[in-house]
Amino acid sequence: MSRARAVWQRVPGSVVDIVLVAVAAVDIWLNMWEHTRLGVAPAAVGCAALAFRRRFPLGVFLLTLPVALMQDVAVAVLVALFTLAERSRDRRLLAVCVALSAVASSTPWPLAEVDRTMTLVFFVYSLATAAAPVLFGQLLQAQRDLARRLAEIEDAREHERALHAQAVLARERAQLAREMHDVVSHQVSLIAVRAGALQVATKDADAEEAARTIRSLSVTTLDELRTMVTLLRASGGHATELTPQPTLADLRKLVESSGTQARLTGELPPAVGTPAQRALYRTVQEALTNVRKHAPGATARVELWQDGEDVGVTVTNSPPTRPSLSLPGSQQGLVGLRERADILHGTLEAGPAAEGGYRVRLRIPLSTD
Repeated sequence: MSRARAVWQRVPGSVVDIVLVAVAAVDIWLNMWEHTRLGVAPAAVGCAALAFRRRFPLGVFLLTLPVALMQDVAVAVLVALFTLAERSRDRRLLAVCVALSAVASSTPWPLAEVDRTMTLVFFVYSLATAAAPVLFGQLLQAQRDLARRLAEIEDAREHERALHAQAVLARERAQLAREMHDVVSHQVSLIAVRAGALQVATKDADAEEAARTIRSLSVTTLDELRTMVTLLRASGGHATELTPQPTLADLRKLVESSGTQARLTGELPPAVGTPAQRALYRTVQEALTNVRKHAPGATARVELWQDGEDVGVTVTNSPPTRPSLSLPGSQQGLVGLRERADILHGTLEAGPAAEGGYRVRLRIPLSTD
């Protein structure tokens, strides 16, 4: 099955369209050879229109309706209905098109005295025949949507695994940094103090020189230890684990590489402190991650703003354009953002937007240090 699908997907679309036009033409020729040229002409137009079915599915279907009027079951009409159902998500439109096809197929042509009972029977059969390609087209559309969502879920899981690995690494590094700071630095500081006291108290020149050397080496070791602790407390990562913490200068790169159609507007004054810049960056990062996970196909707007003595950022996304499968979420990201905002004496608001999407808004004082 998968091999046959792979072979079918390698066939160019133009070749498929040419084959369908040829099959529809043969179908018309076999079933309408008794009709006049005036009757065959609109059928030929509808048949030729199948070549444009991918670009104008609704228009092509309307052009094939005369074929349904003159022929009970027409290949051109079925192909047009399938293409429209495969590409349209408007089920009301599809229901109307199925009804139009059934009416055209069950209407006697040329018009004559109508047997209502037989016409009703033909209408029911025509309705079932027209519904079949529509259902198949919707099934194919749902299959494509599901495959796309599964790919997005797998990407999201890979992203979650990478974030988890980085979080574990960061915790281990932070624990090691605490141990080095609390234990090693304390002992080295004690050695430096004792060496300094010995340097002052001793009368022996050699002992004084040894104490001076010990104290100098202890001070140097403390400086190096502080540098190592700073590096260990940096966020973990395989390529950027020793890079500086992000600031507003990195915000545009974050928006452009977020995997969503996002736009950055506004600017903030240079006086924004480093903790505030990190809070703004992390808020945008978490909001865009949630857009990618829970609102597939949505667009996002990232707006930086200043209101008096406060600065902030608002991330608003539109409603999703594709069906969304429920993904597990612990809400820990928003909880962490609220805690960060509280530390900086700010506020974080998150909830549905008036236009149907979602909005995250962070406000913090400009004077935060």
